[in-house]
Amino acid sequence: MIELLFGLSPFIAIGLLASLRQVNQYQRGVRFTMGKFSGLAEPGWRLVIPVFQSMTKVDLRLKAVDVPSQDAITKDNISAKINAVIYYKVTDVKKAVLEIQSLDYAVLQLAMTTMRNIAGEVTLDELLSQRMIISAKIEELVDEATKDWGVEVTTVELKDINLPADMVRTIGKQAEAERERRAVIINSEGEVAAAANLAKAAEMLSASPGALHLRTLNSINDISSDASNTVVFAVPLEILKAFEGMKK
Repeated sequence: MIELLFGLSPFIAIGLLASLRQVNQYQRGVRFTMGKFSGLAEPGWRLVIPVFQSMTKVDLRLKAVDVPSQDAITKDNISAKINAVIYYKVTDVKKAVLEIQSLDYAVLQLAMTTMRNIAGEVTLDELLSQRMIISAKIEELVDEATKDWGVEVTTVELKDINLPADMVRTIGKQAEAERERRAVIINSEGEVAAAANLAKAAEMLSASPGALHLRTLNSINDISSDASNTVVFAVPLEILKAFEGMKK
């Protein structure tokens, strides 16, 4: 190619150089001849006749676009700021150039609008706990709307959900009350289990003669191992009954 250019006259060589367009591997070119679509240009050096032809390059790589925070009102009338990121790529170069103006701007605006609409259809609890489901729904709607533009949306992820300060405090109080409720329930279940075991132990002690005396002596022995303890001995009624029998 270089040798061919040197073999031509300077004017022809300059004209050929001015007509060359480089299309990179990750790009495709859309060629227009006298304003009409005339074909696609594959990667490499392509010849575009000045004045009569022009070419628009389209990037086919996956794009990650940060969707700015949007003010949304949930189904239960709670305001929130939602931020997301959207991943998409061009699959039909011809449609991406001929069917839509400012492709990236159009996809971003559609994602912002869809995100606000979906947030208004769910409650705050659903928005916080079902982020993956909501992200998938946003992705589905945006992908369906951009198919006619030659765009495929691969992923939409909700990044941040910011709530007003008073709502954050309210949610914190609710979570604290929920933890206290669980603690009370667990404590009461423990009391029920302990009462059942004590009742079972009382039945076993009462069914065996002398078992209560042995248990009492064992408890006194455990307490007396520490000299600093003061032992208050409660005399069981069974012992008194035993003395009463001895008098008879």
